[in-house]
Amino acid sequence: MSTSEAPGFGLDLPEYPWEAMAPYARRAAEHPDGAVNLSIGTPVDPTPEHIRAALAAAADAPGYPTTHGTPALRESIAGWYARRRGTPDLDPADILPTVGSKELVAWLPLLLGLGPGDVVVRPVVAYPTYDIGARLAGAEAVAADSLDELDPAVRRRVRLVWVNSPANPTGAVRSTESLRALVDSARAQGAVVASDECYAELGWGEWDEARGGQRVPGVLEPAVSGGDLSLLLSVYSLSKQSNLAGYRAAFTAGDGALIASLVNSRKHAGMIVPAPVQAAMRAALDDDAHVQAQKDLYRARREVLVPALEAFGLRISDSEAGLYLWATAGEDTWTTIKRLAELGIVAGPGVFYGEAGAGYVRVALTADDDGVAAAARRLTNASGS
Repeated sequence: MSTSEAPGFGLDLPEYPWEAMAPYARRAAEHPDGAVNLSIGTPVDPTPEHIRAALAAAADAPGYPTTHGTPALRESIAGWYARRRGTPDLDPADILPTVGSKELVAWLPLLLGLGPGDVVVRPVVAYPTYDIGARLAGAEAVAADSLDELDPAVRRRVRLVWVNSPANPTGAVRSTESLRALVDSARAQGAVVASDECYAELGWGEWDEARGGQRVPGVLEPAVSGGDLSLLLSVYSLSKQSNLAGYRAAFTAGDGALIASLVNSRKHAGMIVPAPVQAAMRAALDDDAHVQAQKDLYRARREVLVPALEAFGLRISDSEAGLYLWATAGEDTWTTIKRLAELGIVAGPGVFYGEAGAGYVRVALTADDDGVAAAARRLTNASGS
């Protein structure tokens, strides 16, 4: 049988959306002073030394690590939830480290046993991997910010509800009352609520605790959960707050029965966080000072970019927390992307995040100080200000 006659293989998934950015990235690279990439929010600042030291000290790891994670790591995660997320008395048994949070987002519907006929609800403007996870399981992804928005026939089939607060890409934060209402409506029909909270330490304005604001609400805290973690999962990543994107260091916590099932499934599938990374995670979670220092860097970059984007004619929407500014010039997304590329600035197209993202761009805070300053100068100069 020739190659052309061989049966097809591979998953029927859409092309990775960021490939569409290639011509705009090339255009930005032609700028005389080089490109400033404010598109994908990958951390650029150094991984803190004490975390690297913990990784190195645990490098002699000849045996297999446990899928459930070391007791010491799970104790650190439980302590972090109590200290930083308003969730005391979390049982370390109800915690599971994961190989990054994107991995869990993509595979959770399958690991929960979802399949054809089941519905996964994700936010109206959302990170594309929520949809991909549903497709990998053969389930249907539906965009809604409340179950009340759904047709009753669709609502009856909902098995998993994703909430993302603070949100990527919009930076919107859901209130305690909003989260509680969503939890109550999902529980009423036996659906799991999985809350992707990986930007929770990066609140601004009224959510900036360092400036007198309040803590970003989380799905496990008693005011939301009612003190009952059944059907609830909190998903968190250390990529943003600790510059550990390259370590793939994340975890989930919540309903003990769900966690036990996930641990068992992942034992069979070989989804294990490497032992040195588990040690590094513990060092990161036990220290709050480096997180505050990193947040201060992002706050300063944000304060430089916001007025420059506004001078260029962009209106900032939401953007209450996280590493992004969600902005519109009242024109087609790709027109704005092109105008920015002509200034040597690469941003993220809002259309990558669903139909409701049309007309918007996502601008990341994850360039270094020099890059952010350069982008701001170009934006301001282009505005004639």
